[in-house]
Amino acid sequence: MAWENPTNEELKQILTSSKTIAVVGLSNNPERTSYQIAKIMQQEGYRIIPVNPTVEEVLGEKAYASLTEVPDPIDIINVFRRAEFLPEIAEEAAQTNCKIFWAQQGIINEEAYHYLKQRDFTVIMDLCIKVVHAVLVKK
Repeated sequence: MAWENPTNEELKQILTSSKTIAVVGLSNNPERTSYQIAKIMQQEGYRIIPVNPTVEEVLGEKAYASLTEVPDPIDIINVFRRAEFLPEIAEEAAQTNCKIFWAQQGIINEEAYHYLKQRDFTVIMDLCIKVVHAVLVKK
């Protein structure tokens, strides 16, 4: 079975009910897409938690080396890493209390998708969280 994203209604519900987004691969470089999107989502009222072992802080928030080190509840895990890293990140995500895994536009990994679906995750792939927010929530 191929992967499938939630409906627009489900995506809207996820974004309107969520407050905290852990961004895996968030760069502290303002030129990077991950930084730009996380900054916009932060401006929209979401708390951003950077997950990147190579940085101390991004957008005024303490960074963590891995998802399992984040002490606070996470509503959405938003991933800015290449597709081949998704299975490893999915295994880490399964060790958290979060149940929403969102891979950014252009990122698809069916192995990670099926692994997470078997663990009752809502999985979104190949969609930009900022674009979905702008289209379905902000209007």
